[in-house]
Amino acid sequence: MSPRKPSRTSLALLLAGLATLGPFSIDTYMPSFPAIEASLHASPLQLQQTLSVYLFCFAAMMLFHGSLSDSYGRRPIILVSLVAFILTSIACVFATDIRILILLRGLQGLSAGAGMIVGRAMVRDLYTGSEAQRLMSHITMLFGISPAIAPIIGGYLQTWFGWQSVFIFMTVLGILLLALSYYYLQETHALDKRHLFSLKPLINNYHEVANHPHFLLLAGTIALNFAGFFLYIASAPVFVLDILHLQENQFAWLFVPAISGVIIGAFLSGRLAGRVTPRQTVAYAYAILLTAAALNLGYNSLFTPSWPWAVLPIGLYGMGMSLAMPSITLLALDLFPQHRGLVSSMQGFVQTSLNAVVAGVVSPLLSLSPHYLAWGTLCFLLLGRTTWAIYTRVQLGRP
Repeated sequence: MSPRKPSRTSLALLLAGLATLGPFSIDTYMPSFPAIEASLHASPLQLQQTLSVYLFCFAAMMLFHGSLSDSYGRRPIILVSLVAFILTSIACVFATDIRILILLRGLQGLSAGAGMIVGRAMVRDLYTGSEAQRLMSHITMLFGISPAIAPIIGGYLQTWFGWQSVFIFMTVLGILLLALSYYYLQETHALDKRHLFSLKPLINNYHEVANHPHFLLLAGTIALNFAGFFLYIASAPVFVLDILHLQENQFAWLFVPAISGVIIGAFLSGRLAGRVTPRQTVAYAYAILLTAAALNLGYNSLFTPSWPWAVLPIGLYGMGMSLAMPSITLLALDLFPQHRGLVSSMQGFVQTSLNAVVAGVVSPLLSLSPHYLAWGTLCFLLLGRTTWAIYTRVQLGRP
């Protein structure tokens, strides 16, 4: 049976749904950290490893999702990855040892990123220019809802049924997306444009992309901007429970304002597409980002953090970040039109690798203090602003 052709709105919904596997796999189980620690007799470090190992595996497999889709088509890679995600989620339900759970989380990470990576390539297969930016913005806006509702769902599942129910929820989500993808997701990468999958040419292509200064600067900009936001996501168990003194079912009090900012920024990016240049859009975004980071640092330096004031600057930061992201992502994809899947993989690998470092190293160090977290966000932002400034100067041919 050939899949039915979805409308552009339906395609945006489906691609956004596929991209949600990543945040749902991260945010839904965070309210269960104390329960998992008690049930599996785990240490706080081992619990953090269930996140950092997942992210490292997520990042490593990103190097292959896009290139495999360049060779075998977008649709088969998405379908196979969804089957793998479902099987590993089922296995997590029955984990009785923290080391087994860490291993299973790593396997889960290998499959969860295909929808995000291949989806970006599909957008660029179908659309160009402002149309591509609009669709990418719509996907970002819809995708942004998942980190807001994931901890809410996880908190209630934990309260009502226990931590295993979180992975049952992931299984059901994977089955739903598999069914929708099978019936509605069409192939967008024509046979005559595919490349034979071979390790040596693949390594050469990765070497070419990884040594392109424009790509490195653009991928670094996206990753560093997002790291300033992700620092609070990775630190959510400490930030929500210990710093804001909220309950396990109140993670939404952090995530809803933060992700609302992401959704608003993506909406603005879509509205600006075709009206202003990508460089102007990014300039507006950095004005918002720098304001948010300054407010965040000033508030945490002068006051004891409390809701809602401690989370409002994070929401403003998310708005600036998602306003800039579609424009910068499309600039990176357009560097290598013949290898969009591979470029999407590389960009995702850079971003997720930095996220893994943030989750495994930076967050445990800085979450000791809200003041440290605010400084961490500002530092990541300034580094991202620096890489973007270098990119614009290099592109204009200035030293």
